[in-house]
Amino acid sequence: MSFSSTELQEIETKIYLIRGRKVMLDADLATLYQIETKNLNKGVQRNKIRFPEDFMFQLTPEEYVNLRFQIGTSSSQAANINKELGHGGRRTPPYVFTQEGVAMLSGVLQSDRAVQVNLAIMRTFVKLRVIITSNQGLTQQLSELERKYDRQFKSVFDAIRALMSERIVPAKRIIGLNRPNG
Repeated sequence: MSFSSTELQEIETKIYLIRGRKVMLDADLATLYQIETKNLNKGVQRNKIRFPEDFMFQLTPEEYVNLRFQIGTSSSQAANINKELGHGGRRTPPYVFTQEGVAMLSGVLQSDRAVQVNLAIMRTFVKLRVIITSNQGLTQQLSELERKYDRQFKSVFDAIRALMSERIVPAKRIIGLNRPNG
């Protein structure tokens, strides 16, 4: 089984920046693995020692509310999120998994599908890391050019930096305490 570039792009849209870390939601992972979220979380709970805080953590209710707003929950649904956490639907905020946590899931779930999904997710994380790394190199080159040339181009350099930062992490993907104002 191999994932198409469209499927890999879809995986990319399911990676969020929360608490300064790239993570995936338990429900999104369960969908990819073609299992129920509760079964994914049961497998994790049975193997809790494999999932330290830097591999997996649970969102706070506030982070969950913010995430729901970011991914397009309607205002009527958003008004009932705290009720939803206690009655019907999802009863607790979701767990999120870092790249290392996702890698650990393939050993816990032990299915061919889990292995294939994890390979696709790992490739996506690597792709994002390459994009960020290349952008950091570009930022350094831009700073060198700015120092070398007259300050009259400062506004041009500032505009390029703004465009570069928007391309790396869209503001709608930033969740939690690291969220910019605006």
